[in-house]
Amino acid sequence: MSRERKAYPKEFKVMSVELSNTRSDLGALAKELDIKPSLLYRWRKEFTNKQSSSFPGNGKVILSAVEQELAQLKKELRETQMERDILKKAGRHFLQERQQIFGFIKNHRSIFPVGKMCYLFKVSRCGFYTWLNRVLSTRAIENEMLELEIRSAFLKSKKIYGSPRITIELNKKQIKVSRPRVGRIMRKINLRSIVKKKFKITTDSSHKFPIPENKLDRDFKPGNLGAVWVSDITYIKTKQGWLYLTTVIDLGDRKVIGWALSTTMKAADTVMPAFKMAKKNRPIVQQLIFHSDRGVQYACNEFRLLLEKNPLITRSMSRKGNCWDNAVAESFFKTLKTECVYQNRFVNKEQAAMVVFEYIETWYNRRRLHSALDYMSPEEFGQKINKQNIAA
Repeated sequence: MSRERKAYPKEFKVMSVELSNTRSDLGALAKELDIKPSLLYRWRKEFTNKQSSSFPGNGKVILSAVEQELAQLKKELRETQMERDILKKAGRHFLQERQQIFGFIKNHRSIFPVGKMCYLFKVSRCGFYTWLNRVLSTRAIENEMLELEIRSAFLKSKKIYGSPRITIELNKKQIKVSRPRVGRIMRKINLRSIVKKKFKITTDSSHKFPIPENKLDRDFKPGNLGAVWVSDITYIKTKQGWLYLTTVIDLGDRKVIGWALSTTMKAADTVMPAFKMAKKNRPIVQQLIFHSDRGVQYACNEFRLLLEKNPLITRSMSRKGNCWDNAVAESFFKTLKTECVYQNRFVNKEQAAMVVFEYIETWYNRRRLHSALDYMSPEEFGQKINKQNIAA
């Protein structure tokens, strides 16, 4: 017994075709309308070509001239809006290689029609499907896995690390990869480390207090902990006004062992509490050089007397107008400003204080890889020195 062919009203066909113009997945629409996809495709073709089998009257009785023009304008508007959305999401992919373009199409084919994206990117649809169904080489599979690891390490570094430090992080995870390869992959997926800006040095040395001799003489690698401390002060801008950060760094492991945030530049609020914190965190048990610039806070009588209470401490100051004599302290502030301060807009001083605290105590001292420490964190390097001293 032959199956009776179902007849569909002309209005149903017209509305189905109109609805299909708003959808990218015609198969899903046909399922919703409970018709075969091939039938919907035939109706679309006959409606476009004004054939008589499905739309009697050569199409003239379906829509008036005004209605046809309005429908065409609506269709063109939908096409333009779709192209705009694709371009907005695609952005940088227009200047990339074919592989990256195909990757974008693959990731967005559930949102936009493949044909439309191929048209905008000026690539062939056939080429895309050939690429999609390709068999990946071992190298390509490795690169995809490396992309995930590199992106993870980059995000964990607060988007700070470039290819050298990313490579070190991967090697620590037993992932053997060269720095050039990491660099190529980072360029491919558009990962860029934060670029350091020029840092303005601000030191008030116009005072009449005595200036100690430069005992450090740019020897920034003392070889052990607790031998040389360097200190400096910097400014942090907030919408409520300036906040001042004073740090004390041990050159043995480049760790910030003392720091203070203040709303004034007085020695009692800046250098003195920072020094006291450093002394508490790392007790002075051997001869120590305390080096700073010629700022009034370090040269004043209050701070001088505080240091002179301990006979193991020798004061040292940079030469006039020579910031390189205190390069490590200046370098830390440059890093802090680039990686932390410039990445935030502080609404108030409390917010700034919390961000700086988090940066120093949880990131810089404990996790950030330091090129001068064989790409170890200050915490790791300090533990290494202590183990060596115990073994000796």
